[in-house]
Amino acid sequence: NDAFLEKPSQRIRTECSLHARSSRYSSFQRRISWQRTFLEPLIDSGWKVSSDRDAIFKEFKFKDFNEAFGVLTRVALMAEKMDHHPEFFCIYRTVKFTLMSHDVNGLSTRDIKLAKFIDEASGSATIC
Repeated sequence: NDAFLEKPSQRIRTECSLHARSSRYSSFQRRISWQRTFLEPLIDSGWKVSSDRDAIFKEFKFKDFNEAFGVLTRVALMAEKMDHHPEFFCIYRTVKFTLMSHDVNGLSTRDIKLAKFIDEASGSATIC
């Protein structure tokens, strides 16, 4: 068997590269599973995946500025409790929320939880 003729370091390198490929594959599989479980329901409810970074966003149109600011305040209080800080952009009655976890440079379960809270807090707002 030629495998026994190889130097031990060559055999280790080959085994490690096979392990690395299977690790990358299982990591990819976990990511796909995570997306199906957590992201697809949010996308179905109007959240969109950012094209320029690993983030999700959603834009709402409220009845007026007071309603928009009220929801912003509720989201800010919840985000503070979660030690999570979303990006938001408000012009009169339109608010855009962008969620990503800066500590992991991408999406985390905190983003999913906060997105669900934002949907609940936004009530009857129109999705843009």
